[in-house]
Amino acid sequence: MKNSISLIGMAGAGKSTVAKELAKMLDFRLIDSDTLIEEQYEKSLQNILEDEGYIKLREIENLALKKLHLHETILSTGGSAVYSDEAMLHIQQYSKVIFLYVPFDQILERVPSFLDRGFAKAPSQSIEEAFEERQELYKKYSHHIVSNTEDLNSCISKILELL
Repeated sequence: MKNSISLIGMAGAGKSTVAKELAKMLDFRLIDSDTLIEEQYEKSLQNILEDEGYIKLREIENLALKKLHLHETILSTGGSAVYSDEAMLHIQQYSKVIFLYVPFDQILERVPSFLDRGFAKAPSQSIEEAFEERQELYKKYSHHIVSNTEDLNSCISKILELL
């Protein structure tokens, strides 16, 4: 039985904010995979990215997600979680996966600089190219797509309607 919710989407899509609110409302455990990784490695995602590279950061994220036990949990994933088929299949098996969709122009408004976000992309790839590439992966792995272009309550209401 899938009694957990996992949120996927771009940096700036609101995953962490929505996850915190949902966890409070449903009285579920909250896991933010970015925070989990930062605590485990005792450094920021950006520092991991700078020290190890984007491929290694994605591997670290994959391992962290595959280990999770999801039971009455709200999971906020890192934006690059969808690059791991193994991790996403694990998450899909134990939770409803919701893609928080936000158009690219709004992402740029919410995240004016990706330089300190630990954004795992190829060095030659632009933010917009990464956005386009990830959209297909977010759609592939999600059970539901929820537009998060309005206020927090509107997004939460849409998610609760799906449950």
